[in-house]
Amino acid sequence: MLKDSYLVGLIGSGIGPSLSPALHEREAGRQGLRCLYRLLDLDTIGVPPEGVGELLDAARLLGFDGLNITHPCKRHVVEHLDALDPQAEALGAVNTVVFEDGRAVGHNTDVTGFAASFARGLPDVPLERVVQLGAGGAGAAVAHAVLTLGAGRVTVVDALPERADELAGSLNRTFGAGRATAAPPALLPELLALADGSGGLVHATPTGMAAHPGLPLPADLLRPGLWVAEVVYRPLETDLLRAARAAGCATLDGGGMAAFQAADAFRLFTGREPDRARMLAHLTDLTGPVPAPK
Repeated sequence: MLKDSYLVGLIGSGIGPSLSPALHEREAGRQGLRCLYRLLDLDTIGVPPEGVGELLDAARLLGFDGLNITHPCKRHVVEHLDALDPQAEALGAVNTVVFEDGRAVGHNTDVTGFAASFARGLPDVPLERVVQLGAGGAGAAVAHAVLTLGAGRVTVVDALPERADELAGSLNRTFGAGRATAAPPALLPELLALADGSGGLVHATPTGMAAHPGLPLPADLLRPGLWVAEVVYRPLETDLLRAARAAGCATLDGGGMAAFQAADAFRLFTGREPDRARMLAHLTDLTGPVPAPK
């Protein structure tokens, strides 16, 4: 049943700079709705990631309509939910919880958000070989999105080999044997050389965020025949994107994923269709201009 007022929030660590409150509240206002978006920062309230279930129960009792979930709780929250949509179940990670008739139902709008952003910003790039750095919650989502978009093979690279192996195995179970492999960081030079002209790099680690500046790989591994897609959106212009543009790569910043995953969550929370272009424009207002894809 549609309402005119909504109470939602975000659970995660270090989420003070999050743009989610502004994105949701402004879009609600433009639609004549009232939305209160609250931050439940684990660092502030002193709750460990494993305590996400307690926060979930408290939010349900307080009358929240739903919650966004971010690092480091996207996997921890799964065991505390009453149901998962098929996409979230396949991922084993949730970034949106909707309270429906007393039940907590998990969704993952990171997948659809990244897919929409990629299709918009890099519509004609080759997808035969994709190298992905990062196998965490965001990494799982974007790997699923890339394979859904038609990638031939995704090679998952992570500093934790067991995490890369686990994600590659999950992808193969979902998309078919041989669609994903895991590799150690030491193989990045070889992997990116093979992808030159036939694919690109997806970056899904925290490196490049304001609190974690720097490059996730040596800049000299970037070649003009590669495209580079970034998940980080604070800042929009990461060191990786600067290096990729300097190397002649086609690039995609993380702003589209951030805006479009928020739009999909807004629809789940309110039952109303958001204006996706308006939400992307709002994110651009909040972060600065988005460089046009090359």
